[in-house]
Amino acid sequence: MKDPLIDKYNVPGPRYTSYPTVPYWQPEFFSVKKWMNEVESRTKADPAISLYIHLPFCEKLCTFCGCHKRITVRHEVEDPYIAYLLREWQQYHSVITREITISELHLGGGTPTFFSPTNLAALLDGLFQQPGVNLPDRPRYSFEGHPNNTTKQHLETLYQYGFRRVSFGVQDYNERIQKAINRIQPYDHVQQVTMDARAAGYESVGHDLIFGLPFQTLADIRRNIKYTQRLMPERIAFYSYAHVPWIKGTGQRGFDASDLPPANLKRDMYEYGKEQLQGLGYEEIGFDHFALPGDALSAASRKGTLHRNFMGYTEVNSTNMIGLGVSAISDMGSSFAQNEKNVERYYELLDAGKSTVTKGHHLDHRDQVIRRHLLNLTCRLETSWNEDDMKFDVLPEVLDRLEEPLKDNLIQISNNTLSVTDRGRPFIRNICMAFDLHLHQNQPENRIFSMTV
Repeated sequence: MKDPLIDKYNVPGPRYTSYPTVPYWQPEFFSVKKWMNEVESRTKADPAISLYIHLPFCEKLCTFCGCHKRITVRHEVEDPYIAYLLREWQQYHSVITREITISELHLGGGTPTFFSPTNLAALLDGLFQQPGVNLPDRPRYSFEGHPNNTTKQHLETLYQYGFRRVSFGVQDYNERIQKAINRIQPYDHVQQVTMDARAAGYESVGHDLIFGLPFQTLADIRRNIKYTQRLMPERIAFYSYAHVPWIKGTGQRGFDASDLPPANLKRDMYEYGKEQLQGLGYEEIGFDHFALPGDALSAASRKGTLHRNFMGYTEVNSTNMIGLGVSAISDMGSSFAQNEKNVERYYELLDAGKSTVTKGHHLDHRDQVIRRHLLNLTCRLETSWNEDDMKFDVLPEVLDRLEEPLKDNLIQISNNTLSVTDRGRPFIRNICMAFDLHLHQNQPENRIFSMTV
């Protein structure tokens, strides 16, 4: 039976890896000088930083992908890109006035394993050997690996540099779906690379699974879970395909919208997959994520230290995050900054001695309070405005917008505390949208977000 709430709440909405979301940043009020001053002051107050390194190159275009990437088979692009990354790192290091510790590091893409193990080692040497840079006793270093090209040498090399977590993009095991999204990788490849990672000593292996892909059915989800059970990765990202071809251009036009499952079937896929994963012992973390009880992400969820940012869910609140590379986003708590998205222009800025940051947003007091509420909702499924520092001037408007979710038993509100019900977990993005002042003040003329279901 079709759930009437699906039609009611299936609207375009953000995924809330930040607040304000990128389309609602105010770059006209952003200052690169002020941004760099914040980097200096924040690292002076707290020397622990997180690094996100964007490695944009892929040999083939996956037609489900919404990331910033450059498609090429020319591996000679590796050396110059690493050289420019390290020049950008030097720009940041020139304004950091005390010793820092790289406590968290993530290699994302694109395809990080497009780069050779030797070149990845050269990149990490350049990052780590900068004077004044320290490494922690227990680093939280991770990378995204492609099952088709992640070699034992990749795994062993990165392990030597402190990496203990890796995630592999699986998406779906059905060959017809793989052809539609141009991501052909048999189960044997996923099995082998998962086994290789464990043999190398990795503590946490993650698999990304997507529901809502073209031609996908409940039988495909059943098959995906069956194969997952054979390998039992420590973490699962089980998330909805975001169809945004109007933003990503030809990259998401390898199939017709009519080939996609309808919203009610997508929700059935998620509920079935969730039930099966929980039956295997996985715990639901935030939304769209699952982890085995022994994994650090599950422990963080139980302890209440779970955090969410542009790197996804993390174990601790990383308040100082620097993004390096094209399109990378940095987060200093009170400001966001995003790099130039075009590779050649990124190089030109560095050649001219200029900052690679081309847009950003300085959060005002209200932004910061609402951001804390959204982090509470996406990480702990509840938030409260009992304390003065969690109150803001338009809270009555937010409560008015929450009337419908309250009637539909998606949330409970008592003693100035909002809790998301089990019924409401699939609609967490919609609940967050009630708090999103920028979204409600500036409704876009054209659709810019994927559907929430």
